[in-house]
Amino acid sequence: MFQPNGRPRPHSEPVVDRITSLSEGDLVRRQRAAELALLNMGITFNSSGTGPERIFPFDLIPRIVEASDWKRIEAGLEQRIQALNLFLEDIYNDQRILRAGVIPEYVIRSSKSYLPQCEGISPRHGIWCHIAGSDLVRDLDGQFYVLEDNLRCPSGVSYVLENRQVMKRTFPQVFAECRVRPVDNYSTRLLETLQHIAPHGVANPTVAVLTPGIHNSAYFEHSYLAQQMGVELVEGTDLLATDGAVYMRTTRGMRKVDVIYRRIDDMFLDPRAFRPDSMLGVPGLMDVFRAGNLGLANAPGTGVADDKVVYAYVPKIIKYYLGEEAIIPNVPTYLCWEEKDRRHVLANLDKLVVKPANESGGYGMMVGPHATPQTRREFAGHIEGSPRNYIAQPTLALSRAPIIVQDHFEGRHVDLRPFTLLGRDLYVMPGGLTRAALTKGSLVVNSSQGGGSKDTWVLSE
Repeated sequence: MFQPNGRPRPHSEPVVDRITSLSEGDLVRRQRAAELALLNMGITFNSSGTGPERIFPFDLIPRIVEASDWKRIEAGLEQRIQALNLFLEDIYNDQRILRAGVIPEYVIRSSKSYLPQCEGISPRHGIWCHIAGSDLVRDLDGQFYVLEDNLRCPSGVSYVLENRQVMKRTFPQVFAECRVRPVDNYSTRLLETLQHIAPHGVANPTVAVLTPGIHNSAYFEHSYLAQQMGVELVEGTDLLATDGAVYMRTTRGMRKVDVIYRRIDDMFLDPRAFRPDSMLGVPGLMDVFRAGNLGLANAPGTGVADDKVVYAYVPKIIKYYLGEEAIIPNVPTYLCWEEKDRRHVLANLDKLVVKPANESGGYGMMVGPHATPQTRREFAGHIEGSPRNYIAQPTLALSRAPIIVQDHFEGRHVDLRPFTLLGRDLYVMPGGLTRAALTKGSLVVNSSQGGGSKDTWVLSE
């Protein structure tokens, strides 16, 4: 938002001018009013699933992305989801990329998210990942990098939509002046994406959102998206797989379901196919999916593509399937299963960020420069005991954005999670969830680790 000399960047001037024109204390009052509005709208978040509900911390100062920057981000995300879908279709069928040696077979076979149960499956239209949420960060060089891919059940889009509604009420005039691109049609786009994967011959598909239930930390989002799309929100006990189809229990009897937007992890989807102790899924669901009588978004098995070790190969995956260089580069990544990289990581734990390959939400990671010697020793043991399960990355100088702290501003590190839909059309929502570290100096922005959010304004050309 600001240049190194402290002056606002040209595209931020209308926002800065509006804020500076407010009377003393008015901005803080508007911040409190926005928080109260979010609470009254029931926009809450429960990071542990068992604690009290609270609002997802929200900061009133928007993050602004210039049209030229967004154009490149949009092209890069489109490229990425196309390549990763080709990759998923390939590794569960022909496995050409493994025979070509682009990515070691060991990396795929050893991934906790690779599901042999999905081998030989080809989802409708060959699309495995319909909804992606990629985490981007911006370094000191001004370049955006992909930090992580989230292809299973990426969360956060409901907060993007609700944050925008609150901002429109708080600063209505500035939107027109800044020419902010709208995000309001996301739910319509999502429903169209889901309807596109209905079984062949189904003209008016019944769509449902499958949630683990009220104790899940993202339950608000599940119910919100179902409500916005005008479809049913169901739990596993509401569904029955029988006679080659999935049915939903309703007050008027059983109703066939054609498409499920599942927000349950792969291993809990079907106790017959995956974990037999799952109480969340639907026995026989995978048989119906495999027979082509049910659309599932995202398809089971997509998680292998956001394994953090597989992530390191995504530029090669893009090159292999599309013949193109990655438009948005990865953050440089060391693979601990490779001896040379592992030696480097163990020798530089005080400088690197270490992450487990299959965790999300910031769990199980270590930020070396901020870790104690004891923690670094513990992580060295973890890496040596299970090298395939760890990667390491340099500590980037993440970009910062101003947030309101009591009665003044402080700069805090931020990232950005845009959302991409792939159905009949490819759609990148112009914006995304900007997450901000609420602890001064912290590089951890995850909502599950106490991070907050901002509205993201993508400007029109």
